[in-house]
Amino acid sequence: MNSTLLQEFNSKEIKYALFRMHPSKAPGPDGSINHTYIVLTLKVNNPKKMTEFRLISLCNVAYKVIAKVLANILKPILPLIILESPSAFVPGRLITDNILVAFEIIHCLKNSKAGKQGNMALKLVMNKAYHRVEWKFLEQLMLHMGFHARRVELIIHCVSLTPFSVLINRDPMRCIRLTRALCQGNPPSPYLFILCAEAFSYLLMKAEGDQKIKGLAVARNAPRMSHLFFADDSLLFSDASIDQIGEIARIISIYGAASSQ
Repeated sequence: MNSTLLQEFNSKEIKYALFRMHPSKAPGPDGSINHTYIVLTLKVNNPKKMTEFRLISLCNVAYKVIAKVLANILKPILPLIILESPSAFVPGRLITDNILVAFEIIHCLKNSKAGKQGNMALKLVMNKAYHRVEWKFLEQLMLHMGFHARRVELIIHCVSLTPFSVLINRDPMRCIRLTRALCQGNPPSPYLFILCAEAFSYLLMKAEGDQKIKGLAVARNAPRMSHLFFADDSLLFSDASIDQIGEIARIISIYGAASSQ
């Protein structure tokens, strides 16, 4: 994995990233490779609320090339390090796969005769999931997963040192610096978000291995499923017992405290 990550960017990769961009994009200002301008465009006539504006980010093309090359490097690595539960953004997997599995499990729950205890399904929705990712958490997670420190430094630099300025009447206002978040629309962001979700998946898998939670099987001899991940939503499955519900609540609390999700 690191042999691929640590390779220097070559002209072929840069050309591939550049030529996949929209042909009408402008290079942007010199001097700050990742400075981004935010322009507000109207969604409706005579807007009165911020929700009636659409935000458009104007990035330097040099920054876009770097971000795109990083995304192209990360993309083929994901299937090697990501467990089977996430289906979104991972090459070779379709989000519809997990939708079909979820449908079968819910159908099984409706028709199951599990006695007095029964089973349960819990749906989790991450509110503003990308905006709440802590950079320190992402950095430590990537190092723990075996990413080389030099490449981790470049990725964190790419996502964390992006200053923003809002353009009002074509004049940039005071610079805004984020303290966390993955910017939606930035090519590496979906892949980095999947890495963050992998920590949650690991905690659930460990609890299942320690027999603290018990997943569901849709048929005899079928593998048990304790969780399914989509984009920023997830489904958890277990026996409907106080102990297992308490363990799931503990895992959610640990992951939330570490990642700010």
